[in-house]
Amino acid sequence: MAIYDITRTVSPRTPVWPGDTAYRVEHIMRLADGQSVNLTTLTFSPHTGTHIDAYYHYEHSGAHPAAMPLDAYIGPARVVTVAQRAGPLTPQDFPPGSLDGIERLLVHSPVSELDETVWPAEFPYLSIELIERLAAGGVRLIGLDSPSVDAFDSTELMCHHALSRYKMVNIELLWLRGVPDGDYELIALPLRLDETCGSPVRAILRTL
Repeated sequence: MAIYDITRTVSPRTPVWPGDTAYRVEHIMRLADGQSVNLTTLTFSPHTGTHIDAYYHYEHSGAHPAAMPLDAYIGPARVVTVAQRAGPLTPQDFPPGSLDGIERLLVHSPVSELDETVWPAEFPYLSIELIERLAAGGVRLIGLDSPSVDAFDSTELMCHHALSRYKMVNIELLWLRGVPDGDYELIALPLRLDETCGSPVRAILRTL
């Protein structure tokens, strides 16, 4: 059994959505100063690096991470590579048969080939057509290596709302470089956070 870590490293150099809170580490205690432990405080957005969106992120009464369905984030998943660098992804952008018989889809795009410290100037995102096709097939989770399931300048966030409507969940900013296309077991559990809009995850794939 092989394990692929598909989580982006979070550091002060990690780019965040323009206007969001950057990752910062503050040392409260240091061994180097003669204290008994190293103790740090973290300041960062829950959308830093590889993360899930809670429904509360875009719906007034949506669930916080603590109430999101855990079983959606663990189980069989398929990695599929697409060539598209920007714009909405439709079923026609995927190899024939690659969307059939799956519960979780992880989309590997050219974004994964960028350096982790580079914010993608353009990226592919979902379309309502693709979400409806996947929902009809019983897909529960869609993961992207892009920073959003909607276009960068979207304010209506139609794809986010469509995911909620079909009781699907998403992961954003996966790190799929070097992962062969195929079927795996995904484990990407959100933290049990309340009163917030998302959660970082440690996402891994295990070969079947």
